[in-house]
Amino acid sequence: MNPSSAALINSMLGRIWSTKPIALDAGLLLIRLTVAVLMIPHGWAKFTHFAERADKFPDPLGVGSPVSLFLVISAELFCSVLLALGLFTRIVLVPLMIAMGVVVLVIHADDPVSKKEHALLFLIPYAGLFLTGPGGYSLDRLLKK
Repeated sequence: MNPSSAALINSMLGRIWSTKPIALDAGLLLIRLTVAVLMIPHGWAKFTHFAERADKFPDPLGVGSPVSLFLVISAELFCSVLLALGLFTRIVLVPLMIAMGVVVLVIHADDPVSKKEHALLFLIPYAGLFLTGPGGYSLDRLLKK
């Protein structure tokens, strides 16, 4: 291997293993957008069929089915839109984590992991984003400046 090939390989490997802010910010943006865009249709479906679902929706917190449905719609739809924008990120992650936590720990408490898997696949990135923040490509970052 000639020296220029070795330098090119080292440069490519350096980029792959980089933890520089641009790579970190791009990764956080990818996670934020992915979980938000995948959750929005769940909230939208509940929102557009609110009247049909309001009386039948699970009420694990004892606040009434319509209120429970409203809270879930608020998290899944409205908080997800704000999450995609990176606006008030840590604040909007709280209702999202609570909603997914209730699904895992209450709604599917006695079910096998396969029934909890969908909610866990949202809960874990939400918790990670809560710990890291939204990254540099977010409206939160712009507001902070």
